[in-house]
Amino acid sequence: MTGFLQDPAQLAHPYRSDRVLLSLLDRALPADRRAALDADLDALGAYAQLAWQRASTSTRRKPVLTAWDAWGRRVDRIELTTAWQEGPGLTTRHAVLAAGHAPSEHARLEEFARVYLYHLASEFYTCPLAMTDGAATALKASGNQALIRRALPHFLSRDAASFWLSGQWMTENSGGSDVGLTETIARQDADGQWRLYGRKWFSSAVVGEAALALARPEGAGSGAAALALFYVETMDGERRRPELVIDRLKDKLGTHELPTAEIHLEGLPAWPLGELAHGVRQVAPMLNVTRTWNAVCAVASMARAISLARDYASRRRAFGRPVIEQPLHARTLADMQAEFEGAFALAFEVAHLLGRVEHDAAAPHEAALLRLLTPLAKLWTGKLAVKLCSEALECFGGAGYIEDTGLPQLLRDAQVYAIWEGTTNVLSLDSLRALAGDHLGPLRTAVRGWTEGSGEAAAVSLIGTTLDAAAAWLDQHASDRDSLEAGARGLAFTLARCAGAALLARQARWSGERDDPRPAAALRRFASHGLDRLVTPNSADTLLLLD
Repeated sequence: MTGFLQDPAQLAHPYRSDRVLLSLLDRALPADRRAALDADLDALGAYAQLAWQRASTSTRRKPVLTAWDAWGRRVDRIELTTAWQEGPGLTTRHAVLAAGHAPSEHARLEEFARVYLYHLASEFYTCPLAMTDGAATALKASGNQALIRRALPHFLSRDAASFWLSGQWMTENSGGSDVGLTETIARQDADGQWRLYGRKWFSSAVVGEAALALARPEGAGSGAAALALFYVETMDGERRRPELVIDRLKDKLGTHELPTAEIHLEGLPAWPLGELAHGVRQVAPMLNVTRTWNAVCAVASMARAISLARDYASRRRAFGRPVIEQPLHARTLADMQAEFEGAFALAFEVAHLLGRVEHDAAAPHEAALLRLLTPLAKLWTGKLAVKLCSEALECFGGAGYIEDTGLPQLLRDAQVYAIWEGTTNVLSLDSLRALAGDHLGPLRTAVRGWTEGSGEAAAVSLIGTTLDAAAAWLDQHASDRDSLEAGARGLAFTLARCAGAALLARQARWSGERDDPRPAAALRRFASHGLDRLVTPNSADTLLLLD
């Protein structure tokens, strides 16, 4: 019987130990705002550290739906996990959501720094927070003063007693990403009250107090343009409204603590945000926000996986020395770190851009840049999170496959990032639409600014030649829509990697002036992995392989 017991990986304080986050905030924020942010971030990092210890020493729970009480009353009560019960108090106390709506161009960056630290500790309570953030943004964009006065103080409350969560009810059995097939109907009563009737297939914030939902006004035509966007409330005092019926909670691959429901709407009272048409257009401001949440949460998962893998490598000895001193393993960890830093840079640039655009502080090209970078950041970070979390589990050997360690959950949960808020293909096609008109002009302008004065000439040259190749690819296939769409994924990954590399060059320049050579090393390692992911569409071979 062996006396050896392997020490498990320990999670360093996620804020104090994260040099990538610390240096970004030091570079991007004015000193007074930076100092004011520190206490909230330190507290959220401490909570994340505590949550990891709690999760790795206790049995994980799932939410439980009780449809009927003991006397036969329909209650649709959902029992939530501890982290979800703590969510309202913690997030309002540290302004996790409200910070993003402060009157400052830096508000979104400060918000998403909080989100990044809180996300994994929240057990995906960040999902309904993202929906609520999106709903608040959509309400403000709608100009509907009655609904703004009604809901916004709750959505942005810093008091848990008055805080509301909002859902986003778009997905139906018939449609999925094709929301034009929505079958939910909105009917108006004799007294003028709108009511919704239909089935929503994925409702990830059903425990909230409100939601935004797409529905087709009765008598309206077919297609997406005829849909309207409605605001609903789900509670009647302490009880769930009887017109909202929860059919069941979904049994998912990951995000187990998040109660994702199938629901029926049986005359739920509703109020239109604006005109009774073009509801998808009214959803657009929400998508910019929720896709940014998705990207930031994806890089948070990467950061957690790498942090644990690096700590374990310093504790685990094999072949006479710590694993972190084994050259191939050290290279693997460094490769993971470089990819993470590129993705982190892009996700947080989108967050900062969002705040600048919202507060009219953006440069002339930056609104179009945000339109392009948002889908690029979401699709790239979503796929990369799965890859890096998988690699991290391998770094633990067999222990990475054991549920009790808490590690497999990282990979299961990461898979959702590529699915939520638009799949990789949907977002690749969206990025094509964002390139209409000025094509790569806004990105080229941004890249020139990001790389100006960089001492990493080889990497900067590679960025330029790769963007030239992307422009030539667009020109080559401009007249063939099928070829453009078939190669859209490769183009999207290429542009995302070019943007990530250019942002690393900016951070490397700033950090180098402060005697920190690590961002420059990350840029060189990232560039060595290549930036070009362009493909030559071959429809004949595609058809053969699908025959």
